[in-house]
Amino acid sequence: MVVLRVIIKDLYTKKVVGYATSERINTRLCLDALTMAYHRERSPKGVIFHSDRGVQYTSSDFRKTLNHYGFEQSMSRKGDPYDNAVAENFFSCLKCECVYVNHFKTRDNARLAIFEYIEVFYNRVHPHSGIGWLSPITFERLLTVGVEGAKIAV
Repeated sequence: MVVLRVIIKDLYTKKVVGYATSERINTRLCLDALTMAYHRERSPKGVIFHSDRGVQYTSSDFRKTLNHYGFEQSMSRKGDPYDNAVAENFFSCLKCECVYVNHFKTRDNARLAIFEYIEVFYNRVHPHSGIGWLSPITFERLLTVGVEGAKIAV
């Protein structure tokens, strides 16, 4: 069975910027999500990448790629379940709003549903209390306008 195993979320805009699916979690899966996030967002140097202490995030390949992209690595404390709350909250929403309400006949059907959930619903429609009940894309657009002089109330 295919499952969404890794997401990378911008904590400021609440937007899922990178993700990857696989039948198991490993360094390659995490690198795929990281590469997607980097190429989509072209993040500036000094962005903090926070994760738990899973072996896939502590691997030399992953750390080298973070360094290459200019990210600073941050990891949760050993045994601290609260440091993964952002990802756990997202996966809870995904399960309730997508996975549990569908029956997938094929892996490709599951991948397509996950793509649509993230790209069409979660990033474009799903309201977030932390950004004034706006969707991440709407909030991001307001930030762009805000840079050009508009006032934003969140």
